Amino acid sequence: MELGAFSISLAVKDITASQAFYEKLGFKAFGGNATQRWLILKNGPHVIGLFQGMFEKNVLTFNPGWNQDAQAVDPFTDVREIQRQLKAAGLHLASEADEGTSGPASLVVVDPDGNPVLLDQHR
Repeated sequence: MELGAFSISLAVKDITASQAFYEKLGFKAFGGNATQRWLILKNGPHVIGLFQGMFEKNVLTFNPGWNQDAQAVDPFTDVREIQRQLKAAGLHLASEADEGTSGPASLVVVDPDGNPVLLDQHR
């Protein structure tokens, strides 16, 4: 099962302070909008998202159809197919992609320790 690009989405209290901290670690803004309280930062192949007021917890994020540079890859496993595989494996989904659609969709599964895992397909 190919999950796509990986990043960690951090639930931050102050996006400006968090951006300054991670820039000192060598991360550079790659996408997003600080005035909308979200940024994507990158250091080599490592990607983190800073999200102020959007998530309760830090989230492991996978983007089917993207590589680590947010570039489209083909072929890729659609999030709905991944959803079917996860259900067949006996996992409970906290939120599901609409099986009757195509294109962008997402699902969330929660690991045994309560960590949310988001599969967020943008295309």
